[in-house]
Amino acid sequence: MDHYILADNQDLTRYAFEAIIRKDERNVIHRSTDKAGLMQLLKENENSVVVLDYTLFDFIDEEQLLIISERFAMASWVLVSDELTESFLRQVIYSSHAFSIVFKDSPLKDIRDALRSASRGQRYVSQKVMEQLLSKQSEEKNNGVLTATEMEIIKAIAQGKTTKEIAEERFSSIHTITTHRKNIFRKLDVNTAHEAIKYAIRAGWVHPSEFYI
Repeated sequence: MDHYILADNQDLTRYAFEAIIRKDERNVIHRSTDKAGLMQLLKENENSVVVLDYTLFDFIDEEQLLIISERFAMASWVLVSDELTESFLRQVIYSSHAFSIVFKDSPLKDIRDALRSASRGQRYVSQKVMEQLLSKQSEEKNNGVLTATEMEIIKAIAQGKTTKEIAEERFSSIHTITTHRKNIFRKLDVNTAHEAIKYAIRAGWVHPSEFYI
């Protein structure tokens, strides 16, 4: 049995989500129309999946949303809105693995997949969200083109693998992988692995769901 909190002030979409969720008769649905009510429900049902239309709720900004998600760390979130800005999407995706994101006009399959993933504690980011992020890629910096090997290594770094693990998987020496890392950082004009991963996500080389936080 899963608990869902519907935090959406549009009757039509709320009813639609209720219909989807009630496909499993064991599911329990709670409803909230403002932030205070949402927090009270989360206190009573800490393991809930929150289905939230952020643009219609009374959050001050994304920082407040992230603070609440950290306070109720056992909850999973499905953000469903007509439109979310690129900066908001990046901030949420980079900051927490608890958020799945779909748009209200996404295919029904995407919405079902997002709900299913959230109920399992997994993140789901729809294709349309990814396309919005990738459509506004940052300008490449000096020598920002990576070789095929470097691309594979930055993906491995994004997955949280250590230099030793990458070396073992590629049957290479730690020194070789370290050299590749230095070359990647130089080409992208970054100083840390975190900065390199953020660059790779903006450039579309790494899917946000691959990013190990």
